[in-house]
Amino acid sequence: MNNSSTKHNSWAAANKKNTLLLAYWTFAWVATQALAVFGPEFIWQSNKSLTSLAILFNVVIGFGMIMALRRHLKGLDEMQQRIQLNAMGISLGVGLVLGLAYSSLDTTNVISFDAEISHLIILMSLSYVIGIYAGNRKYQ
Repeated sequence: MNNSSTKHNSWAAANKKNTLLLAYWTFAWVATQALAVFGPEFIWQSNKSLTSLAILFNVVIGFGMIMALRRHLKGLDEMQQRIQLNAMGISLGVGLVLGLAYSSLDTTNVISFDAEISHLIILMSLSYVIGIYAGNRKYQ
C-alpha cells in the first residue's frame, strides 16, 4: 500500500513540475512574441536586424515550449493523454476547415475586412478548451 502511495505522490510531483515547466516556457514564448511584435515600434525603431533577431529568438523559445508540451503530455496518464489528443484533433480540424474557409472569404472579397491570424488562433484556442471540457465531462 505504501509503495502505491509513493508512486502516486512521485507521479503527482512530476506532473506538477511538468505543468509548471510548460507554464514558464509558454510565458517566455508569449513574452518573446510581444517583444518581436512591439519591439520594432517602441524599442528599436524598425531596425530590421534587431527585429529579425527577436523573431528568431521567439522561434527558438517556441521550440522549447513545444518540447515542454511534449514532456507534459508524456507525463500524463492514458485518460488525460486521450482527452488532450482528442481536443488537439478537434482544434486542428476546426482550425484547418474554418481557417481555409475564412481565408477564402477574404481572398474572394466576400468579406470586407482582412482575415487575421489572430482570429484563427482565438478560434483554435476556444475549440481546444471546449474539447478539453467535453473530454473531461465524458470521462467523469
